Amino acid sequence: MAKILIIEDNMEIHQMEQDLLEKSGYETVSAYSGTEALLRVKMEHFDLIILDLMLPGLSGDEVLQKIREEKKTAILCVTAVDSVDSKVKLMKLGADDYLVKPFHYEEFLVRVEALLRRAALNDPEKTGGAEAGSEIKEILHFRDIEIRPESHEALVSGTELELTRKEYEILELMIRYPQKVFTKENIFETVWGEQYLPEDNSVNVHISNIRRKLSAAGGADDYIKTVWGIGFKLSEETK
Repeated sequence: MAKILIIEDNMEIHQMEQDLLEKSGYETVSAYSGTEALLRVKMEHFDLIILDLMLPGLSGDEVLQKIREEKKTAILCVTAVDSVDSKVKLMKLGADDYLVKPFHYEEFLVRVEALLRRAALNDPEKTGGAEAGSEIKEILHFRDIEIRPESHEALVSGTELELTRKEYEILELMIRYPQKVFTKENIFETVWGEQYLPEDNSVNVHISNIRRKLSAAGGADDYIKTVWGIGFKLSEETK
């Protein structure tokens, strides 16, 4: 179970984030000021830190800098300032990602999931060690689909799929969270790392290509289900 530190002095927002994370199966620890947060970071290990920038006492920027002096823990910054300069500054200070208030619950959870996924892939302890000659460190399964993140390979019924990078990343994302319903915005902002525009049809095209390639490789044609009005999710049911 991933352990997440929430650094937020607004009680309502703090409780909302805590509820969302715990309902998604994460363990949370709370800090309400920069000083308390730094003490927590020094005493405990966290898989992810959610850092609000408007804090009493030490500012969020200062907290971010001090954490980065000692830790490589993934940090998601939450800010009320939506400007390019602010975002560039955060990334230069060491933020791994940022969210602008107000944000959608689903976007918050998808960004958390994406950061934890990246952190797990970069952690030798969680991927089985980094010793020379080690075997594939992680394998994901869904029905007869097999995903090998270490080598970016995807197979269905033992046959390797010829996926583009984006197609692979979409399929891996969905298989990591097989119970989740993904909106097109979720998928686009996680995989492309850019703001989603409603008129963009990229996600639909890539999902269609994944379905076609799964079927052509000998798999079923019902792995990915369209949830009308919302998005897509994996289907456990077989036809």
